[in-house]
Amino acid sequence: MNLLDTHIWFWWVSSPELLSRSQREFLENTADQLAVSIISLWEISLLESKGRIDLPKPVKEWFVMALDEPKIDVIDLNSDIVIESNNLPGSFHRDPADRMIVATSRILKAPLMTSDSKILKYEFVDKVGL
Repeated sequence: MNLLDTHIWFWWVSSPELLSRSQREFLENTADQLAVSIISLWEISLLESKGRIDLPKPVKEWFVMALDEPKIDVIDLNSDIVIESNNLPGSFHRDPADRMIVATSRILKAPLMTSDSKILKYEFVDKVGL
């Protein structure tokens, strides 16, 4: 399984031209299971409610459409992920959503696909090698 950071999932569904060619090709061709954290749904809902992103339909309908891709699973939070998010090794920034996503990746041992420079620099999470 590979975990998608919020922006990767959002771009894949809404603006695939924002993905790198290698990211697009990976997402279109992988046989691996793909997943997003439930935190990604919260982030998109929050951004939409604050007018920071525009969705082509109401957020609930957008989620139904965006999750209809048969390869996308939603990973719920659990106590292991929550605890890990507050005990990440090394130095990691304070954004709680990023901490939950990184912790999810670490607990599930699922490489994370991201373009976030802070996460890319963090040595304690496996990244999808693109």
